[in-house]
Amino acid sequence: MSIRILLMFVGGFLLAACDDAGQQETRSLKEILNLNSERVVRNFDPEQIKRGESVFQANCENCHGKNAAGTADWRTPTADGKFPPPPLDGTAHAWHHSTAVLKKTILQGGPPEFSTMPAWEGILTEQQVDDVIVWIKSLWPDEIYTTWYHNFEEK
Repeated sequence: MSIRILLMFVGGFLLAACDDAGQQETRSLKEILNLNSERVVRNFDPEQIKRGESVFQANCENCHGKNAAGTADWRTPTADGKFPPPPLDGTAHAWHHSTAVLKKTILQGGPPEFSTMPAWEGILTEQQVDDVIVWIKSLWPDEIYTTWYHNFEEK
């Protein structure tokens, strides 16, 4: 994904904050993506990535799509008010969550009022869940991973 496409995509998600005077102030894209930050080197185990991809293909791909690309119209709720499975490849919101939240969502399922994500606890081992999460993170563009890392892992 080129940086231009990424910037256009994320530009739609610019966050707004209010100062003490109640005036709206828009955060810059560089602030959101930490583009000033040094790129984070991913030291993922290639074997863990392969295992994660295999577990994903066997258990998750049917809903989240090939290569975690998601489903069409994943932002639009279905007739029952639940959202279709989102992409997990860095083009949706998975990177807005810590590893702990991603793991909890996989193990316990999505919120039933908004999601059809099933609980995988007792079906997948903890190692399989960890492997899938590493594989998903390996798909994220460098800018997205760097931002995620600075927001969740660096602390």
